[in-house]
Amino acid sequence: MIKCIIFDMDDTLYDEIDYYKSGFIVVSRVVGSDFGLTGEAVFKTLWEIFNAGNHKTTFDTAAEKLGIVFDAAYMENLVNIFRNHKPDINLPSQSRMILESLKGRYKLGLITDGYLPAQELKIEALGLEKYFDYILYTGKLGREHWKPSPKAFEKLLAQLAVSADQCVCVGDNLEKDFLSPNQMGFKTIRVVRERRIHFGKAPSQQAQPHYEIDSIAKLPDLLGEINAV
Repeated sequence: MIKCIIFDMDDTLYDEIDYYKSGFIVVSRVVGSDFGLTGEAVFKTLWEIFNAGNHKTTFDTAAEKLGIVFDAAYMENLVNIFRNHKPDINLPSQSRMILESLKGRYKLGLITDGYLPAQELKIEALGLEKYFDYILYTGKLGREHWKPSPKAFEKLLAQLAVSADQCVCVGDNLEKDFLSPNQMGFKTIRVVRERRIHFGKAPSQQAQPHYEIDSIAKLPDLLGEINAV
C-alpha cells in the first residue's frame, strides 16, 4: 500500500513559467533604469527570447538585441536579483485541492531542485509549507546532489520512516525526476502541464515514469488504481 507521496515543485504543482515572468519583470525594471530603456521594452525582449526556447543565455541574448553590454559583474548582479526576488506566483486551485485532500491520508514530502534562496522564496509565495511533512531543498545538499542524485530521496525516506516501495514520486522532468526513484523502487508519476517549460527526453528507459497524467486533478484516482494492484 502507498503510504507516502513525494512531490517535485516546479512545473508539477504550479506553472514554472509564471516564476520566470515574475523574475524577468523585476530584472527588466533594473536594466531599463540602468541603461535608459523602458522596463516594458526590456521585458518584451527577455520574454520573446525565453519563449522561443533560449533558457540558457536569455540575458546575454537580450543585451545583444537591445544594443547594450552586460559585463561579468553586472550579469552576476542580474542573476542575484532574479534569484532573490519575491516571486509573484500562486498555487493553482487544483493543486491546492489535491494537497488538501491527500494531507492526513498520506505522508507528504517535497523535493525541490535549484538555487537558494529562490526555491525557499517560491515555497513561501505558494504557501506550500502547511501541506508537507518534510520539505527538502537539494540546494542545501550541494550541487552534486541535485536530481537525479538519489541523495535527497534517501534522506526523505529516512526522515519520513517509509520504504521506497511504499512511496510514489510525482514530478514532471523526464531528464532528472524519475531515474533515481525508479532505481530505488518507487512508483513514479509524471504530470504533463500544458504550460510546461521542460521538453527534454528521458536519458534512458530507466528514467521513464511508470504513469503519466495530464492534470494533477487525476492523481487521487491514479493512486487508487496503484493501491488496487
